[in-house]
Amino acid sequence: MHYTGTIWRPPYEASSLLLEVTAGCTHHSCKFCTLYHDLPFKFRLSPLKDIESDLQEAQLWSTDPISKLTARLQGMPKAQRIRRVFLVGANPFVLKHERLMKIAGLVQQYIPSVKTIGCFARITDIALKSDEELAALHQAGYDGLTIGIETGDDSALRFMNKGYSAADIATQCQRLDQASIQYNFFYLVGISGAGCGEAGAKATADVCNQLHPRLIGVNMLTVYPESELHQEMQRGNWKEEGEIEKYKEIRTLLEHLEIPVSFAALGASNAFQFQGALPKDKKVLAAALDRIIETVQEDELRMYRTTLRHL
Repeated sequence: MHYTGTIWRPPYEASSLLLEVTAGCTHHSCKFCTLYHDLPFKFRLSPLKDIESDLQEAQLWSTDPISKLTARLQGMPKAQRIRRVFLVGANPFVLKHERLMKIAGLVQQYIPSVKTIGCFARITDIALKSDEELAALHQAGYDGLTIGIETGDDSALRFMNKGYSAADIATQCQRLDQASIQYNFFYLVGISGAGCGEAGAKATADVCNQLHPRLIGVNMLTVYPESELHQEMQRGNWKEEGEIEKYKEIRTLLEHLEIPVSFAALGASNAFQFQGALPKDKKVLAAALDRIIETVQEDELRMYRTTLRHL
């Protein structure tokens, strides 16, 4: 398989085939992000011959006799048919409609058991597609996109140089709804800065309540020394939110969400992990967050943050 640099995927894509079709990020300008700093380039397309080669390799995993024997000798479970592919890269959905359709065709050619194709996407990637193209992509299997909206706080989006507004999130994700393409949101706790987190959470809930995300996954902002945001902090232009304050922010987001949606904190950036379905589990999740806020010490949480090597 062809992989470049560190490969990032959402926790819920653990059983998906990871297929590299891009490397890096077309935007690569968010002040807090260091995920792709190990790459010597900003963004790169994978050659179609490499994509095809990887699909040919993956095609053999469940049928190759040697692979089956090796798995049995190692006590591993029998290889299952591949049902889902997750395209690797910061935002493969930026690719032109024609290329995405070509990739979907190759997936079906070599692994016809695949039912859906997912990937990371930026809000600006959706805007590049017409309504007709989005509908065709859904028909080709694209579903369950993961979108790092980060926040619905316009001032934070501007400061962090996300390249879109809260209104853009609503507009473009409503277009996904119309095309029947499901999507998951990543919310970045702490992005609004000290003293502003709860207001940012309310603004985010206002945006989400207009939409139909399948999941809202909360991840906590960790500021690394190599980030531009760290330099902004050194210049006194931005102040980091406290760890307990971050949990109060999550609690506020949870309280103001009015839509049926999965709500989870599953990534490594979260010292405490949880998940549930809203509205059914709202009270249970709120009680869990209240216990953290009332019983866990700031210095304990801060120790976790400062020793987190990466997300």
